[in-house]
Amino acid sequence: MKMKRSVLLLACLAFSPVQAASAIHWSYEGQGSPEHWADLGNEFQTCKKGQYQSPIDVKQVIDGKLPPLGMNFHTATQTIVNNGHTIQVTVKDSDDFMLDGEAFVLKQFHFHTPSENHLFGQSFPLEAHFVHANAQGELAVVAVMFKTGAENKTLAPLIAAFPAEEDRIEVMKQNLDLASFFPSDRHYYRFSGSLTTPPCTEGVRWLIMKQPVTLSAGQLAVFEQALKHANNRPLQPLHGRVIVE
Repeated sequence: MKMKRSVLLLACLAFSPVQAASAIHWSYEGQGSPEHWADLGNEFQTCKKGQYQSPIDVKQVIDGKLPPLGMNFHTATQTIVNNGHTIQVTVKDSDDFMLDGEAFVLKQFHFHTPSENHLFGQSFPLEAHFVHANAQGELAVVAVMFKTGAENKTLAPLIAAFPAEEDRIEVMKQNLDLASFFPSDRHYYRFSGSLTTPPCTEGVRWLIMKQPVTLSAGQLAVFEQALKHANNRPLQPLHGRVIVE
């Protein structure tokens, strides 16, 4: 069963923003919106029946004295696409970190506006998901929240590279300093969850950085204009899950 789930997670990773290949049209609005995902096809049933779904509101946290996340930053970006669901960047020389004694390697990162996860009831205007996989294809997502404030210089070349058309894959001409995407304080909240897009596969290890970083109001407006609509799945019940810090 674990091997089957790992293969599924790895397959999901090949599609944006971490979703399985399917002819089924889903969206964030109308008849294809999140409350209807499970009605669109049998392969989306976990979106309704799953007990460990994401996103969540992080609260009632247990102090597990988790050490700060140690990441090796050496990423060379590869392509960028606006696929109608998100802005996604793939990488080829991937950052990595150790979790549970295993190496998780960055495969892609993408954005949601407003944030999907909440921190103690607070929503943020933008959330980045850095999607990693281990050798078995199991996923770990590191989430970073953005709040409006000072301009984010790391985002500037990324925004400049936004494709003019949806589903048009562009080669990134400039590498990004991904270390600057992350807060200097690398402590995080951890819980077990799922993909936040169909097929909502569970077994994903979630790590949400405690501290947000900033972007300017103008930069946020560019994201909102490019995406044309909110792309956040509503909060999901905890069903007794433990959140550790």
